[in-house]
Amino acid sequence: MKIYKKIKALYFWIFFIFSILIVVCCFCFVNSQNTLWKIRRIWAKFQKYTIFYKTELVGEFNPSANMILMNHQSALDIIALEDLYPKNLCWIAKKELGEIPLFKITIKKPKLLCIDRKNPRDLVRVLKEAKARLNENRVLAIFPEGTRSKTAKMLKFQSGAKVLAEKLNLKVQPILIVDSANILDTKSFSVGSGGILRIICMDLVDTSDERWLESTRKKMQEILDQERIKLCSI
Repeated sequence: MKIYKKIKALYFWIFFIFSILIVVCCFCFVNSQNTLWKIRRIWAKFQKYTIFYKTELVGEFNPSANMILMNHQSALDIIALEDLYPKNLCWIAKKELGEIPLFKITIKKPKLLCIDRKNPRDLVRVLKEAKARLNENRVLAIFPEGTRSKTAKMLKFQSGAKVLAEKLNLKVQPILIVDSANILDTKSFSVGSGGILRIICMDLVDTSDERWLESTRKKMQEILDQERIKLCSI
């Protein structure tokens, strides 16, 4: 079974990298943000034919939200949201991703944001650019854990999401992604035998509560634990 997963993972990565190269080539000849967004959505939908997974959306994406925050386990988190979310997402990623040659143009051309987490002053620039993206009717998308969780527990939420939300007066919707690493684990280089990725749209956060970020993480963890119990009982 492990060998099968490794072979399937190799198949995925070959097609994944090939598809990224195609996207990069398309980006070189396109300037319209709307067209770039359509290319990204087509690319994300295409990945279903390489990973062989389906999605189950619980609840609805709130049309008034201008920031979504999600737990993070796998590259599949980004793929799934690019496929399903009805608005042009502006992902906020760590600076290191923007320095990888393959991803540089796919981050710069659609005006995604990279933040230098080691430089607190960089947040001023990110706030300015985030405001510009919001004025373009885009929705900010962030993983407040800062990196992928390798355990059953979500990592501590970093303060960047809170600063952005409060400084820009954002309406925040948490999106819970249930164990995407079981389908695509980019850390151990394995792909499962397909399955259903469950994505849960939670209610807007009450950001007037000073501890809203910590409370949101706690609520997301509780729902995630409940979902795992349900899966084990099937």
